[in-house]
Amino acid sequence: MAREQFQNLTEPMYYILMSLLKEQCGVDIMEAVYKISNGRVRVGPGTLYALLGKFEKEKMIIETEVQGRKRSYIITEKGKEILLEERRRLITMVEDWDDYMEDKL
Repeated sequence: MAREQFQNLTEPMYYILMSLLKEQCGVDIMEAVYKISNGRVRVGPGTLYALLGKFEKEKMIIETEVQGRKRSYIITEKGKEILLEERRRLITMVEDWDDYMEDKL
């Protein structure tokens, strides 16, 4: 079921998972998403914590530390697999574009 739910990742999902290749707390994740996306993607707290909850439920990430209200997370092997599958899907889409559009523009 997890693969179906996360068949295609949204940009925030993709960048959040990328940011969690390193253990981080929520504020650091929001900053990392902004930095990794070169300022194109901003994730607010509501979106972030909703997605972290879904990712954690599907065992794509794990909580690593709790200090008061501050919680830290890191991606799991399952999360890495889904992230890599999404990367492959995006590359395939670009290659399909290149092949099809080669002489059309």
